[in-house]
Amino acid sequence: MHRLNPDKLYHSKWTAAEPANGEKHFIVIELIRDDDEHVVQVMLQAVLTKRSFTLAWRVLQDDTRWRIGWQ
Repeated sequence: MHRLNPDKLYHSKWTAAEPANGEKHFIVIELIRDDDEHVVQVMLQAVLTKRSFTLAWRVLQDDTRWRIGWQ
């Protein structure tokens, strides 16, 4: 498990541990916050295809699914 500060995830780079559809490298393009201004989700964008999707930021802590940086 990675220890992450959710407020510092903006523009961070990630590599999918198991790439799908030719999408391996991603960048965080948006932090989605709740009413108390806590980060609850991030929007990731695939570098190659520009496809975007959201997921709970805590999923990025799972090193079986995500790796920090572009590897």
